Parts: sequence; structure tokens; C-alpha cells
Amino acid sequence: MSRLFGPIMQNGFVVRDLEAAMRHWVGLGVGPFFVLPRVEFAEVTYRGRPTQVEMAVATSYSGSLQIELVQQLNDAPSIYQEFLDQGRAGLHHVGVATTDYAADLARVMASGLDVAMGGSTAAGTGFAYFDSAGDFQGSMVELFEATPGLMKFFAKVEAASRGWDGTDPIRRPRG
Repeated sequence: MSRLFGPIMQNGFVVRDLEAAMRHWVGLGVGPFFVLPRVEFAEVTYRGRPTQVEMAVATSYSGSLQIELVQQLNDAPSIYQEFLDQGRAGLHHVGVATTDYAADLARVMASGLDVAMGGSTAAGTGFAYFDSAGDFQGSMVELFEATPGLMKFFAKVEAASRGWDGTDPIRRPRG
């Protein structure tokens, strides 16, 4: 997979209850979690059609592996809702960051994989989830743009996890 996508840096879990999922991971010694209570999107398509996904995300690290928890907040069609509607929750995708999003997206699509859901955030970060369930037994692969702002945020989260002493396990934006 690394030849096609690059190295995996994230495990993404779709959860029904973000608070409970964070408590679970904190109990395993993973933290602190940084919460984005509502991810803002510029555009999102799900299986070729526009959709209006509302979601919250919490991010932490276990070593150099990012743990992302995703809770969809509405019932809009999406890969997350599809996963939950199948009676599932848990590991949903592995994530790969790229500094040349357009070229890597085109290369992966040329390999024959289809984008199940994609778009961009309000901050301009492109993302595409590839439906590779047959190959990876249920896991999707997310390719996302390693924008300077996003990578700065990830570096902050990873630095906070190094030597974390268990205090302040869930960190929310102020204001």
C-alpha cells in the first residue's frame, strides 16, 4: 500500500459516542485528545453526490500513530453513516498525508480505485476516501492534503502526547 499511497500515519475510528470513545482511549493511556466539535466543509460528495455531513472529531497520538475519532452528528449520507448503518463502529479507515494532493489523487484514481467520499474543508484541505473494503476487509484509505495549518495542528497534538502524564485528557477549543 505504501507504494500507492505512502506511509500510513492515522487510524480513523467511527464512533457513536465521541465522549465515551475518548474515555475508552484515555483509559488505555492514549491522550490527550484535542476535540474539534464541528468540522466545517467547503464541499463534500458521497458516492458522486453532494452531501451535508456534520461531524465532530477528536485527535490524539499513540507514539507516532495518530488516533482519530469521528462522530457524525446528523444523518446525511456519508461513509460514516453507511458504516454505522451496517451495525458497525470502530476502525474505519487508515489515513495518509500528502504534500502533492492533486497529483497523488490522480495517480490513485488512475490505479482503478474509486473515491467513496471526498471534498475539502472550509480551511481548504482536500481529502478523499477510497472504497477498498474488498482489499482491506472493511477499512477505507483516506488520502488528505498535508496543508501547513493542518500539519502544525497535528504536530501540536503529537507533542502533547509525548510524555503525557494523564492530566487534562480532553482538550476543547476555548471560546
